[in-house]
Parts: sequence; structure tokens; C-alpha cells
Amino acid sequence: MIGIVMFFAALALLLSGFPVAFIFGGVALLFGVFAEGPDIFAFMPFRIQSIMQSTTMMAVPLFIFMGLVLQKTRLAEQLLEAMAKLFGGVRGGLAISTVLVGALLAASTGVVGASVVAMGLISLPVMLKYNYEKSLACGTICASGTLGQIIPPSIILIILGDVLGIPVGDLFKAALWPGLLLIGAYVLYILIYAFLNPASAPALPIDRNISRRTYYGQALKAILPPLALILVVLGSIFAGVATPTESSALGGVGALILSLLYRQFSWKMLYEAALETVKVTAMVFAILLGATAFSMAFSYTGGDYIVEEVLTGLPGGQMGFLLLSMLAILVLGFFIDFVEISFIIVPILAPVADALGIAPIWFAILIAMNLQASFLTPPFGFALFYLKGVAPVSIRTTDIYRGVVPFILLQLVVLVTILMFPGLYGLV
Repeated sequence: MIGIVMFFAALALLLSGFPVAFIFGGVALLFGVFAEGPDIFAFMPFRIQSIMQSTTMMAVPLFIFMGLVLQKTRLAEQLLEAMAKLFGGVRGGLAISTVLVGALLAASTGVVGASVVAMGLISLPVMLKYNYEKSLACGTICASGTLGQIIPPSIILIILGDVLGIPVGDLFKAALWPGLLLIGAYVLYILIYAFLNPASAPALPIDRNISRRTYYGQALKAILPPLALILVVLGSIFAGVATPTESSALGGVGALILSLLYRQFSWKMLYEAALETVKVTAMVFAILLGATAFSMAFSYTGGDYIVEEVLTGLPGGQMGFLLLSMLAILVLGFFIDFVEISFIIVPILAPVADALGIAPIWFAILIAMNLQASFLTPPFGFALFYLKGVAPVSIRTTDIYRGVVPFILLQLVVLVTILMFPGLYGLV
């Protein structure tokens, strides 16, 4: 039972606010040495070397770099302006354009914080100016910003591919349809809500002095460059021309080329993007090292056998296990980050899923969709904090919380369809 006690001790300590990597590493050290002695960590250096030599994980810093460069080129601002002109004449058009731009940013950056902050600074003031309901505007921005969790190239999919031993390219392909369905669900909800509540999302007045051809020309000028980068990065992966790691390097170079095209390149911008990339990457890999020590101690103290015995004995077989594991991940997502869940919880659940014959790709997509909700769920949903940090003083925290509830429910509906009908998505 030492492993189980260790697990709950780590979860309790997470509430202290101490750095996650040190919590998991420290708890593993204390419990591991107490249970088995210092020799339990004899192979830790080899584990660390294996992690640092992982070609799959090399894609993480490269995709982060690509996203940060694009975020600093005013790409989001130009996309939002162009989309607003195209859909502004429709009720809820600004919100729909925010969703579509969020999808494009997700496919070109994959960085949730950058997407939410960019759209919060640009789209939120415009929606408030045209008397959009505060909760609808806030919910749309937060939900759109989290699309980077499921739409390739997603950092979480790269991490899950490494943890579960699945080719990342296969995960990218599998995540495409669920991501598109989620985008469609968001747009449909906004259209219905705007139809039932016209005052909550009014249409923008159309400038009759500008021709429709000019509108389309401006929109294409803003959309085509990032869309071309997305097609090159994802297309090279799907076509089997390049591995995700090679494509991430291509994406980084492509982002720099776009910064030159938009005349936003500067050595200061490059330095800031590189520095932030190092910070985020260091955080991810520090958590991974702490999680590795934790999983070693958890396994050697017998915790994995207890978990496997309990979960395989659940009534309902595969479905019973999936329902319980999805519920556990959803609840944990209220309190801890997707990186910790991926490195700590998923390795515990993976052997049970394998023993029950659950398709690894299906399991991974369910987890990714579930973890997307963790960015929106109070009290520690990161997207909520990102938006609150850049929102005007007129936006209250309750406006943001109330706004994300419908979008969380939409995510859960899509999650249930993936759970109940995996064949529709080609996951089994």
C-alpha cells in the first residue's frame, strides 16, 4: 500500500503551490528510499538519458518555438480582423470568427496561452464594443484558445505519443476529425444562441464603401500564409514525407519566414521567442524527470499491481474502465495541469488499458479531449487565468466562469461520442 499512499501524498502536496517537478521527485525519493533503499534509483541516470535522447520529444521545443514566433508577428491580430470582416454581418459573426481563428492558431501554434492572450487582447474589446454578452464573449475566447490541445500539431498529442508508445503522426491523423467536430459544435452553438438571443451577439454594420471582392482579398491575404504553413507541416507528416520532429523543425523555419514576410522579424523578437521556448521546455522536461522518478518508486513499491487489479476487476469491462478513468482525469484536471496528468496518471492507466484490449489511439484521443477541458474547468483552469489577466476591468471572474460552462458541456458531448462511437472516427 506504500505506492497508493505515495500517490495521494503527491496529490495533496500539489495544493501547496510548490513546483510540481520537485513535489513528484521529492515524494518519490522519500517513499522509494523508505520502502526499498537507495538502490531503487540505480537506473535513474539511464532513464534520464533515454528521455533526453527521445527523438519524439524533440518536437516539443520546436513546435513551441514555432508558435511563439507566430504569436509575435501579429498573425492573430490580422487573422481576427480579416475573419471579422467576413462574418461580421452575421449574428454572432465576431464570435464565429474568433472560433475559426482559434482553430487556425491552434493548427499553427499549438500554444494555448498564446492563443487565449492574443484573442483576449484583440477580439474581446471588439465584441464588447458591439455589445456582445460578456459571458458569451469570454467563453468563446477561452474555448477557442484551448483548441490547440486537440488540433494537430498539439503538444499534448506528442507527449501522449511518447508515453503510450504510439507514432505521433498516427495520433495527429486520428485527432483531426474530433477537432473539426468540436469546432463545428462551437459554431453551431453560437449560431443557435445568437438566433435565440439576438441582443447577445448583434451583427456588425457593413461598410458599403468597400466591395465584397476587397473584403475577400484582405481576408485571403491574412489567411493564406499561415494556412500554407499548416499544410506544409501537417501535410508532410500525413503524407509520410517527414516525421513529426522533422516537420516541427520545418515549422520553426517557416514561422521565421512568415515573420520576414510580415516585416515583423527582429533579433529581439527571435531572442524573446527562444528564451520563452527554453523556459517552457525546461518546465515540461523537469516535470517529466520528476514523473519518471515517481513512476519508478510507484512501480517498485507495488502500486501499479494494486491499481491494475482494482481497475481490471471493475464491472463493465472496457467501458467500465474507460468511464472511471475519464471521470478521474476530468476531476484531476480541475486541480492539476495536463503535463502532470500525462506523465503521472496516464502511465498508471496505460497497462490496464492494454490488458483490456483497448486500442491505444482511441485511448489517447479520449485523454487528449478530456485534458482539453482541464484548461476551462474552475478553479485552476489556465485559460480562465490567461483571459482574466488581459481582460478589461469590466469583465468579472464570474463572467468568465459562466461563459465557459456551455463550451465545457460541448467538449463532454464530443468526448462521449468518441467514447461510444469510436468507429465513426476510425479509432478502432
